[in-house]
Amino acid sequence: MIKVVGMGPGNINYLTMEAINAIKSADRVIAFGRIASTAKILVNDVIEVNRVDSIIENLDANVNTAILASGDPCFFGIIDYLIKKGIVVGEVIPGISSFQYMMSKLKKSWQDALLISLHGREESLSKVIESRLSVILTDSKNNPNFISKRLYELGVIGKIYTGYNLSYDEEVILINDIGGEIEIAGNISVVVIENEMA
Repeated sequence: MIKVVGMGPGNINYLTMEAINAIKSADRVIAFGRIASTAKILVNDVIEVNRVDSIIENLDANVNTAILASGDPCFFGIIDYLIKKGIVVGEVIPGISSFQYMMSKLKKSWQDALLISLHGREESLSKVIESRLSVILTDSKNNPNFISKRLYELGVIGKIYTGYNLSYDEEVILINDIGGEIEIAGNISVVVIENEMA
């Protein structure tokens, strides 16, 4: 059986017991670099991949396999990709998403937030204009500085919170005015926008 296991924001302390049990009981564990490091705390043998298609190359339907995904595999995660590729997923174990972690650090509720992923995706930021609170997953191209500048060009006034290395010892959370320069040391971050105009 193939299980897709949500690994939370990265720090092992944020793994659920169900996720830990799934990893320990798997005959094969597949994970990306950062997540693989966390998994190796629990099991010795982890197949480390650096491309999504490498996961499929390492699958065998007859082997009890845990595919480890950062955050929650159903929130802009790997689950859609696997299903589109015809992979039969027996179980999905949820994890804490990086945006959930970030919102808890900011002590802000998020039930009315606009949720966007620019991580490896192209999407317009125009929806942010009408939303009081937006949460955006970023990548190296669609980084916090780009988002800050673009929102300023769109006339959005408010605060932009940037979190990276979330849940790790090197965690950083920055607060800036929209339009301000934002420098981070990393490619992946979570951005929260408080729009004073909405």
